[in-house]
Amino acid sequence: MVRSTKLPVTVKTRLGWDDSSRNIEEVAERLQDVGIQALTVHGRTRVQMYKGEADWRLIAKVKENPRIQIPIFGNGDIDSPQKALEYKNRYGVDGIMIGRAAIGYPWIFREIKHFLATGETLAPPTLAERLDACRRHLLGSVQWKGEKLGILEMRRHYANYLKGLPHIKDFRTRLVTTDSLQELEAIFDDIATHYAGIEGEALVA
Repeated sequence: MVRSTKLPVTVKTRLGWDDSSRNIEEVAERLQDVGIQALTVHGRTRVQMYKGEADWRLIAKVKENPRIQIPIFGNGDIDSPQKALEYKNRYGVDGIMIGRAAIGYPWIFREIKHFLATGETLAPPTLAERLDACRRHLLGSVQWKGEKLGILEMRRHYANYLKGLPHIKDFRTRLVTTDSLQELEAIFDDIATHYAGIEGEALVA
């Protein structure tokens, strides 16, 4: 890849395949030697998948390796602005990569950037912002996969977009049992009407 393009090539990988092969330090050196421009390390092995706590100590060892000159980004378990700042400072990485915490909550990026710059916590997204993002996600899914599959694959995301709204279960049930794009749009309108005026902490409870 490095030889075939003039664009910078970056890599994201894990600590190793399993606990007996946590060889990320060697892998990082070899990747740098072949010319990658940055490396992101997820603090779990392949066998772990997403179970257990990410081991950022080994990510820090990669960053502290005197041979490593490329930027090192850490990934794993970052789900708040406070944790992003804490881990960046504690483990000395050049940056943080966000994965699962952004699913259904893309606002985490602006919240982290604001917190790093000011030390202040941003207000959570409004209900209107949540519904707008959910609608756009649904439309993008339908445009990409077609109406049937796009609607089906979107069902896994509604819980994250609507998390924290009190008594949301009935609306969520309607969303995941409806096969019509027009009906889904109507349900979004019903949610907006039903929860009109609910903002702030009620949306992230």
